[in-house]
Amino acid sequence: MPLFSIQKGRLRFIEEQPFRLEKDIHNLCENNLAEIFDLEFVRSEFTLNNFRIDTLAFDTKSRSFVIIEYKRDRNFSVIDQGYAYLSLMLNNKADFILEYNENCQNRLKRSDVDWSQSKVIFVSPSFTDYQREAINFKDLPIELWEVKRYSNQTVNFIRLQTSGATESIKTISKQTEAIESVSKEIKVYAEDEHLSRASEGIKELYKKFKAAILNLTDDITLKPTKWYVGFIVKNNIADICIQKNALKIWINLRKGELDDPKEVARDVSTIGHWGSGDYELQVGDDDNLEYIMSLIKQSYKKNAKGGKLISR
Repeated sequence: MPLFSIQKGRLRFIEEQPFRLEKDIHNLCENNLAEIFDLEFVRSEFTLNNFRIDTLAFDTKSRSFVIIEYKRDRNFSVIDQGYAYLSLMLNNKADFILEYNENCQNRLKRSDVDWSQSKVIFVSPSFTDYQREAINFKDLPIELWEVKRYSNQTVNFIRLQTSGATESIKTISKQTEAIESVSKEIKVYAEDEHLSRASEGIKELYKKFKAAILNLTDDITLKPTKWYVGFIVKNNIADICIQKNALKIWINLRKGELDDPKEVARDVSTIGHWGSGDYELQVGDDDNLEYIMSLIKQSYKKNAKGGKLISR
């Protein structure tokens, strides 16, 4: 899609400025890992068993490792390479934990890592139709991100979404040994799985909150994890755990940042909890939906910098 700037009421085309080297993409992403992917940097060019991982990162929310690979050449198989890296990780867990402990301030034990949520991210200026189609599975622990750089010092990152994928990677006729072994340990979570444990009333309540949150802006994405469904623009705005008879909602603001005159949110800053932020709500009906949305809007304004709140 062409990009334009507005100058005195006229549109001026902004030219794309291609990356000359794969290393340019590598450096850009590593220097801005938290801003782009909300990940903690662990190690650049981590080599193990004749494999070289471009960037090793850690997702503090899901407590899982993330492998990032950068590509300028489009001639590669995302499935074969992605599962080869994941198989390497699962067969050498101690090495990955050691690498984290040697390079990061915090320390990990094996029990601190949720290996089931590990994933691989490929970053490239473009992907082929074949590569795009290759990720069209509902349970693929692989993400494709396109990056474009422009002459006005603007960079755009877009995650390619699957087009209504319903088939499992486990059903393909020619599974490799790597796919088979990785699929036994890594699980990609879906919204339907969270809804399956809820009563009909709570399913309807979740749909109301989901619609209200998505109505805030056009660029919110859903990210189902093991424990909750995250609503994300740049950072998590709110996270919802779908329980049988209630919704548990976390609002991503730090203690003291939320204006909550009705005091419906609980301060969980000093106790362990899932989700992002220091505020938690237990919701069993829609009586306070509008008020709770006013709290979530505060989180949006704080965490979605650069996003635009839609007035409706």
